[in-house]
Amino acid sequence: MGRKRRYMVMNWLNLSELENLAKKQIEPTAFDYIASGANDEITLNNNVEAYKKIQLLPRRLSSNANPITKINIIGQDMSYPIIIAPTAFHGLANKKAENATAQAAQQTDTTMVLSTLSNTTIEDAAQSNANMWFQLYIFKDKKITLELIKKAESSNYKALVITIDAPILGKRERDIRNEFHLPNHLSIANLTEHMQEAELGQRKSASSLEQFFKEQLDNSLSWKDIDWLSSQTKLPILLKGILHPDDAKLALQAKVSGIIVSNHGGRQLDTAISTIEALPGIAKIINKEIPLLIDGGIRRGSDILKAIALGADAVLIGRPIIWGLADDGINGIKDVINFLRDELKQSMQLVGCKNINDLTAEIIRKTTNQDT
Repeated sequence: MGRKRRYMVMNWLNLSELENLAKKQIEPTAFDYIASGANDEITLNNNVEAYKKIQLLPRRLSSNANPITKINIIGQDMSYPIIIAPTAFHGLANKKAENATAQAAQQTDTTMVLSTLSNTTIEDAAQSNANMWFQLYIFKDKKITLELIKKAESSNYKALVITIDAPILGKRERDIRNEFHLPNHLSIANLTEHMQEAELGQRKSASSLEQFFKEQLDNSLSWKDIDWLSSQTKLPILLKGILHPDDAKLALQAKVSGIIVSNHGGRQLDTAISTIEALPGIAKIINKEIPLLIDGGIRRGSDILKAIALGADAVLIGRPIIWGLADDGINGIKDVINFLRDELKQSMQLVGCKNINDLTAEIIRKTTNQDT
């Protein structure tokens, strides 16, 4: 079905409408798990609202009928600066889980980052032949960490994304109130062999998942662990969870391949700075030495434009992918990606930009509070 035809049958015009549709498709406690943030959800909401405060200064008569959106990240060519972020438990939205997401990624030429906490194994998701990266937590038992790395390597994953902002889980009050738990037909597919069947059943509630993090994940991580990890694989390593410019400096010193400005979708430390507000200060430190990516709160193609103009090389999209998956499976995800791509191109034309790689803060009228 052609793109124009898909737009004719889509029953939403923007991602806010899609979220409302997804809410009707997903079991309520599962939807709350996907949608919720930590504590008062201030950071969760600020991630979205901060983009709205940034005003654009368009240029005119620039002759940009066909904007160029191609980029290259860690040696990998991408048609657009859009990557599918790692999010847990896609099986809550669709029975095909991450298999459907990976197929949509392949069909739209989009890189996907598979979560450690996926309902689909590393090996099965790779069968899609999409360009896959793997998101990794570092476990206390380094054997588990190494085993996951080896599986990713043997399944032709092209990068590791190391989450560094979750030494413990943030307090997610919706999950506590709902006593959220995984349905019996779902599992943490990449970790089941490390957990006895009885334990797996016991660990399906939110509190039990928190206990699993406390018991299994290394909450004493330091930069030495990043050095150790780099010695264990030849895959490019990107650090996800950087918000402070000083940590960006340390990331450069650690010689990682890239960093992702992220606050875990507002799910960890509430009142942490929004990602787009943190971006300019970090971009100043990175100074194009390594790829700089960002996630959190992106709901419009113009949001992508703003992120690129303020120093990002690409963006990662999380919750909207889940909404698309719930709405219409593979096609629903493709609709989300195509929606953002088309709006990005439209925004480039309206702001007067011929090539995504030429965007600078000169098109920004009002920046965030962070120094640029």
